[in-house]
Amino acid sequence: MTVTPTGDPGLFGPGSVTWQAHADPMMWVAGIRALYLQALHPRAVRGVMQNSDFRRDAWGRLRRTADFVGTTTYGTTEAAERAGARVRKIHRMLGATDPDTGERYGVDEPALLLWVHCAEIDSYLHVLTRSGFPLTDAQADRYIAEHRISARLVGLDPDAVPADRAGLAAYFARVRPELAAGDEAREVDAFLLRPPTHPLLVPARELLWRRVAHLAYASLPRYAHELYGRPAPAPATVTRRLRVTGTLLRAIPARLRWQLPPKHVLRAMARLGPDARPAPYKPGR
Repeated sequence: MTVTPTGDPGLFGPGSVTWQAHADPMMWVAGIRALYLQALHPRAVRGVMQNSDFRRDAWGRLRRTADFVGTTTYGTTEAAERAGARVRKIHRMLGATDPDTGERYGVDEPALLLWVHCAEIDSYLHVLTRSGFPLTDAQADRYIAEHRISARLVGLDPDAVPADRAGLAAYFARVRPELAAGDEAREVDAFLLRPPTHPLLVPARELLWRRVAHLAYASLPRYAHELYGRPAPAPATVTRRLRVTGTLLRAIPARLRWQLPPKHVLRAMARLGPDARPAPYKPGR
């Protein structure tokens, strides 16, 4: 028996590629890759380091970012729009200073917002597909196009945002000369490899977190490895590691994974009915 959804599907809805993809556990690896990539834009990472409590509350920042993605993907339209308005308000109040020139600029410059957006979407799509999440080329293009919605939420003009893989590749080729691994990027790199934690959790950090961080870093494009100054691993080795990790994480029952707070997927299913359950095979329907 098919249950017809009666609640608000939100900005994406169960028929979107985004709805299916963002419930995958490899999104955590993809999110860390995005941080490594975003840190290579000196103006963008400077805005983060000069305005946030990243050094003292990095775990909180990561949780807030994950909550924003979960809310905008699985929340109601009102909740997603409210989350976007909150981000835009914060960005409008913040600025950064170039230590070399003394230039003061806003962190909501469209070029900076676009870099953060494209680094995220590229990382999500790259890690998911390379780890075995089933998407055709057309579905990958559809995923990128869908995220013109999330671009609008943070203050970008959707028409100025890449809408497919070709547009995303052209964007990275255009911005590549602006990228560098400055002091702030190396600070992010050092944190991601060894984030501060309670002494009792240090063994878990060394056993689990460092493996995840190393895998996320390994999946970066070759130019990113060159900028960070470390040799790029063999692509086939990285792909194999991503697939093994994806297989292991996907073996954990979804209902168990989705119990972790703040339970965005479970709340969406309660709102829309069991047919709204995300699944890797659904984008091709």
